Amino acid sequence: MTRFLFLRPTTTETGWRRAARPRALGVVIGLGVLAAAQVPSPATLTLHRDPANADLAPSAGVRTALCGLPRGTRTGLLVVDLTDGQVLEDLAPDTPLIPASVTKLVTAASVLTDRGGAAGWWSTDLTVPAVQVGRAQVTTLTLRGSGDPTLEATRGAYSLRALAVQAYGRGLRDVDHVRIADQTLGQQTWAGEPIGAPMTSLRLAGWHDRPPATAAQARERLGAALIVELRQAGIRVASDRVESAPTPRPYAPPIRKDAQGHVLPPAVLVPVAQRPEQGVASVRSASPTVVLAATLRASDNLRAEELLATLARRFAAPGRREDALSRERAVLRRLHVDLSGVILNDGSGLDRRNRLTPRALVEVLRALYDVPYPTPGAAGLPPALYRARHNSFAELLPQAGTGESVPLHDGRGGTMALRLRGSGLDVRAKTGTLPGVSALAGYVTARSGHVLAFAVIMNGPETTPILTLRAVQDDLVAALARTH
Repeated sequence: MTRFLFLRPTTTETGWRRAARPRALGVVIGLGVLAAAQVPSPATLTLHRDPANADLAPSAGVRTALCGLPRGTRTGLLVVDLTDGQVLEDLAPDTPLIPASVTKLVTAASVLTDRGGAAGWWSTDLTVPAVQVGRAQVTTLTLRGSGDPTLEATRGAYSLRALAVQAYGRGLRDVDHVRIADQTLGQQTWAGEPIGAPMTSLRLAGWHDRPPATAAQARERLGAALIVELRQAGIRVASDRVESAPTPRPYAPPIRKDAQGHVLPPAVLVPVAQRPEQGVASVRSASPTVVLAATLRASDNLRAEELLATLARRFAAPGRREDALSRERAVLRRLHVDLSGVILNDGSGLDRRNRLTPRALVEVLRALYDVPYPTPGAAGLPPALYRARHNSFAELLPQAGTGESVPLHDGRGGTMALRLRGSGLDVRAKTGTLPGVSALAGYVTARSGHVLAFAVIMNGPETTPILTLRAVQDDLVAALARTH
């Protein structure tokens, strides 16, 4: 008999409690015995195994929807009521399956959390040697950044132009050489990018449609754009040659000894020539929600990989892909996401070696829904149920049924624009598609007025008709809203 872990919270604990239902025959779709369900909560829980309960049987509406699945399709499903925490539906929720682009939901949640929420930012700076701070003429001017894909060349406050104007306003007039601090990512570990573009330490938003082919080309294009803006601002740049800034080395003070040969504590003061470069200009990006929305709604593979790369900068240079993925898992653990069976190899979901469980996806959705990130103003916020929580993460997701027919999927509806049209449902969800793979995870407002977090992953032979899988998912989401 399949059993599950029953979470029994104490007076100071909160947890998810399964809805009481009579035992019924489960729906088996290419799967064996369901895995044990293990649901963590933001608070510490005491786990009690309750032998009197079995896994939930899918409701009638869910069973009807799943009857449309092609033979041989392996399916995992989990649905949780975010108002009272009850598990409403589950079907093999702990089975690791290929998630396709639903991986981007995990990437976005990790980056948003890493940045500190909707009020976070990235920054880009111009620095000069410490011994030349305050001088009108410097030997080198170095561009340093966060690796985010939102820096502009000329437009807005987060741009090379704004940096150049700021540097001029602080008295800088002559520069011998421009340098780019592009050694913070280890290029050899990012060489196998599935999107075929190098991940670099500094990027321009304008590169999206025509990214550089190599890291060297990225440095040349970025440096050339910076030199143009410096000269336009009134700063003379002697050389058009763009150099790569060396990786900073920590200062190691010389060993000091007293007259008897005893080792003394190191000198407190660091010589000016050995100090790190100092900033002469700095700009800050807009909220990360802007680029995250553009990534999730259009299911943009390049942006997803660029965003994953920003996590690698939390480690000592040069940051590796493994560092970014390690940072991502650390963030997910902090959100109390069960990573059992989870395998993450990229940020976009193009890698078929990725594995996610419905439970992990729902726990990400739950964590991001439970932590309301304040969004300035009311414009663009979701309807009342989401607005009450100021939930910017729900707003990032594609919205079903908007009817937009935008080839690049960059409208509000994104990849969900033409799905569930005319249903009257409020559905915010991320799609995922690869040959034989279709997934959907997000939020739906149910008949009860409660918001449900759901995740369904379907894996079949590569010849499985994707449109059939999507139709089943749409019927499933509609059934969830009607039933609950």
